[in-house]
Formats: sequence, C-alpha cells, structure tokens
Amino acid sequence: MRKANFEKSGTEKASTSSTLATNSVGSTQNQKNKTKVIFVMGATATGKSKLSIDLATYFSGEIINSDKIQVYEGLDIITNKITEAEGRGIPHHMIGFVDPNKDFTVDDFCRHALQNIDIISKKGQLPIIAGGSNSYLETLVEDSKFKFQDNFECCFIWLDVSKSVLYKRVANRVDEMVEAGLVEEARGMLVPEADYTKGIRRAIGAPEMHNYFMLEKDTNIDDSTKNEILAHAIEEIKVNTCKLVDSQFRKIQRLREELGWKMHRIDATSVHEKCGKDAEDEWMKEVLEKTITIVDEFLK
Repeated sequence: MRKANFEKSGTEKASTSSTLATNSVGSTQNQKNKTKVIFVMGATATGKSKLSIDLATYFSGEIINSDKIQVYEGLDIITNKITEAEGRGIPHHMIGFVDPNKDFTVDDFCRHALQNIDIISKKGQLPIIAGGSNSYLETLVEDSKFKFQDNFECCFIWLDVSKSVLYKRVANRVDEMVEAGLVEEARGMLVPEADYTKGIRRAIGAPEMHNYFMLEKDTNIDDSTKNEILAHAIEEIKVNTCKLVDSQFRKIQRLREELGWKMHRIDATSVHEKCGKDAEDEWMKEVLEKTITIVDEFLK
C-alpha cells in the first residue's frame, strides 16, 4: 500500500445568493465548459475524510483540505489529521503546510484552494474539497472576487449524522485521541503566555489542556486533584467539540436555506450506531454506494 501523499507544492507555501447544485449556475452550455468540483461537507466526526478518500479512490481524485486548523503544521492528534494508512495513497493538499504561529486567513484559503483545483484538474484528476470550515467554503463559492461560480460546477455532498449519535461519537473520539497521546502532544506546545486566539492554538484541545498544565505545576495540589483537573479538561474538550458540531450544523442549514445551496444529504447515522464489519457494510450501503451514484450522475 502506498503512503498517503500530503502534497506541499509550490502553490502551498503559505505566507501567512446564488443557487448551486450539480447543474445550477448558468446555462447548460456554460456548465459544460466549467471545471467540476466535489464538496464533502458535514460536522466534525461524521466521516468526511473517509468519504472523500473513498470517492478519490473510486473517481481518480485528489483532496483539498478545507479544515482551517488542519492547514497548520503540528498537533496531528489534536487536529485529528488523517494518518498515512488512512490516506491510502491519495494526494492531500493544504494539510500541515502553514507555520503554526501564523494566521491563515479566509482569503489565504481561497487563493490556495483555487490554485490547487487548477493543478488537480490539469492532471485530469477530480478535485474534492473536504472539511468542516463552512465559512471558508462560503467565501470561496460566494465572494465575487474569486469568480468561483463563473469557472466551476459544484456538487455538494452533506454527510449528516443525528446529533445524539454524533455527540457519543465525539466523546469516544476524544477518548481515542487521549489514548493516542493528546496530553503529551499538547504539552509539547506549551508556552505560558501563548495567545490562543491565533494560529494552531485555536484548535479545540489546546486551550483546555493549557489550563491543566498551568495548574499541574502547583506543588500544593496532590496527584488525585491533578487527575480530577485533567478529567475536567478532557470533558471540556468533549463539550466544546459538541458546540462546534452545533455551529457547523447551523452554518450548513444557513447555506441551504438562505443561500440556496442544493446539497445531497447522506444520512450516516446508522453507520455510527454499529461497529466493526457491520459498520463497514452499513457504510458501503448507506453512504458510499449512494454517494457514488450522485457523483456519477454529476460527472456525466
């Protein structure tokens, strides 16, 4: 198996309402002259990365990351970047290429995304934009200065999971991240006077752990109390991630209802209610096969 290819091409050296659907902007003739782009959207922990990799494998695509925190180098566990094994050799663009202490603005994102769409499409590959930063996607598609609607035809895939199921998935995933080394990773980024409103330190998990590390240094606090403080910090990460889920859902609803984005909703709830082979079988039936049918029709 090939390693995941996290592309860092020269275009990625960061310096730090219209109705849209599979054939929604402009005339049919104009659509034929536009580059086709797939968007995989959804709240955190729904399975966007897995779906985008499956689609890229099936349709000979490459993935452009649209998670505004995963663009930064470092904190791979906290930011939940995919591993090489998970990437399955599919080229990924705009992951881990920005200095963690720099700001990466929405305009930076749009410029790099457009450059990478151009690179991917010129290779005869399908550009697939995947991630949860919906405000960045809105600017890319809607801001007239980027002329996205003039040049591209969009297929929006919305991977949805019921909130009650997703909240449980979030809690389990945070526990998995802690087991994988989240605490140690955060400790490595510890700077007592760090600004947690800039760069990679905005990631959920970084400020929560910072507070724990500051209290951990207090020699007057016993180990039992420190463990309680750590447990509280981990619970904070879970709560704040669930708040992020709510925010992402509201933004997607706004894109649909106020801006008229026509999304293909794929309900993955049943996948997350199962485990092991049953979950994989459910993914194939309820998510991947349905999405392939949608994208196949879009690409005709």
